[in-house]
Amino acid sequence: MRGLPFDSHPVMLLEARNLHIAYGRVEAVHDVSLRVEAGSIVTVIGANGAGKTTLLHALMGLLPARGELRYDGIRLDGVEPEARVALGLTLVPERRELFGAMTVEDNLRLGAFHRRRSANLRAEVKAVCQRFPRLEERQDQLASTLSGGERQMLALGRALMARPRLLMLDEPSLGLAPLIVQEIFRIIRDLKAAGVSILLVEQNARAALQVADYAYVLETGSVALEGPAAALAEDPRVIETYLGSRRAHLG
Repeated sequence: MRGLPFDSHPVMLLEARNLHIAYGRVEAVHDVSLRVEAGSIVTVIGANGAGKTTLLHALMGLLPARGELRYDGIRLDGVEPEARVALGLTLVPERRELFGAMTVEDNLRLGAFHRRRSANLRAEVKAVCQRFPRLEERQDQLASTLSGGERQMLALGRALMARPRLLMLDEPSLGLAPLIVQEIFRIIRDLKAAGVSILLVEQNARAALQVADYAYVLETGSVALEGPAAALAEDPRVIETYLGSRRAHLG
């Protein structure tokens, strides 16, 4: 199943070339190419309706796409979402998609659905809870009783139970209070330090560019700009459209 990589670069984890994604006859993403190097954080920023979530869903196999997509040198054509998870590709969706009538612990266990028979699940749940102390305190609570920030942490923890090499995050700061947003982005930095590569879709462009290594700006389904995140944060077009004149930094 393992194919040849696009090039000889030894650390390219994900590479998409000329992706076209449509809903029926309406094409939402046009000729998009992007790359994620192992160990990096790559962000995709853009306005509502730019095609960011559509792009993630296609990368996860939830939407059909035309073009070329490889993960760790493997062609993903026809690879089902469950198989992509088993390969190490995991998505935390914008709506988090938790099971509210199940406990925190049971939601975490579901993250390891593709290896249910693992003898180490209990230890892995404990390790995730140690990363997210609030979840450790609430293991026996129903997910529906958690706050917005706690639900986001549970969604992240459940994704980590799949042992991802590439974690895709769709709007992780959406609807959260500023202090919780700071905590979420601290966790994102910590995950990178632990060796998890991250593809981050985020409307909070300022926070995304501060945490990312490389960035893409998506406008009406196409890549309008790309480059090192620090450089895009200084680009007048990005400042005017996404950042404004105020300078701020995450704590």
